[in-house]
Amino acid sequence: MVGNPFGSVLGAVAEGSFWMPPNASTTTEFVDPVFYYILALTTLFFVAIVVVGAYFAIRYRKRSDADRTHPTAGNHKIEAILAIIPSILLATIFWLGFQGYMNLAVAPGDAMEIRVTGQKWFWTFEYPTEGVTLIASPDETKRRADDMQRETGLVVPLGQPVKLIGNSRDVLHSMFIPAFRIKKDVIPNRYTAIWFEATMVGEFNFFCTEYCGKDHSRMLTKVIVKTPEDYAAWMADERKLSNAPKDGKTLFAQGGCTACHSITGAVGVGPALNALYGTDETLVDGSTVLVDDNYIRESIVNPTAKVVKGFGPVMPPFAGQFEDAEIDALIDYIKSQK
Repeated sequence: MVGNPFGSVLGAVAEGSFWMPPNASTTTEFVDPVFYYILALTTLFFVAIVVVGAYFAIRYRKRSDADRTHPTAGNHKIEAILAIIPSILLATIFWLGFQGYMNLAVAPGDAMEIRVTGQKWFWTFEYPTEGVTLIASPDETKRRADDMQRETGLVVPLGQPVKLIGNSRDVLHSMFIPAFRIKKDVIPNRYTAIWFEATMVGEFNFFCTEYCGKDHSRMLTKVIVKTPEDYAAWMADERKLSNAPKDGKTLFAQGGCTACHSITGAVGVGPALNALYGTDETLVDGSTVLVDDNYIRESIVNPTAKVVKGFGPVMPPFAGQFEDAEIDALIDYIKSQK
């Protein structure tokens, strides 16, 4: 790992920072020193420019109409100093920033991998070695809290390096954890990665910092840091829940369907789904289609095949996201919404 020559000095200043959120990750030592270094430089130069400018304004102010400006010759020594010193300072800023970038980009070899998927408008956290997936949509978060008394978000153990592998199903999103000082864009059709190691038990904000549409402000969740013992117990329970059969209502919430589709009649990004089964829908090409089991299934696995008039082809395909039995449960749930 690349060392930071300013870490030991500025790291102490950053402790208990007035400017920063809590220092809850080892990655703060790569970021905070650079911030304080730049803050110190800009503050110093701001004060110097204001003081010198005020002095010159008073010292060389026009006292009478007889005062006239006098031409001055160039001073190459001063010009060289004014060019060289800022260049050195900029070079140090670049070097410190590059070191921090490399440290954040290259995860330790023993890092635990978690896949993070951004989608309008919620996050999905997948633990591939455990077979556990958490859907951090507002409705699923509420359902788990109310019905199961369980947290939803990015749950990690204390003191364990964690590598986040990000991807997006639709548009550009960005995962941002201020207390860990990490931010990384998640992009359709490619993977990005960043890592952290939590040093404090608790809950910390997890934001999307790229505007991604109407409900961008709702695309937030929590990072929940547990002790290794509590994390192991939590994960054991989650594995049991993941293997248990799920009803259509649960799948509807976990799949993030409520982000775009209402079951109360309200029109959102997508059509309302209550009292829909058995009716005729008008499509964008002017044709009509009967809403039956086949239509609902096709709309789940390949939603752009038949787009309803008045709506855009913005729903991502869910082919491969649900098993056949789960799609059947979703269809039955939609059919039951009278």
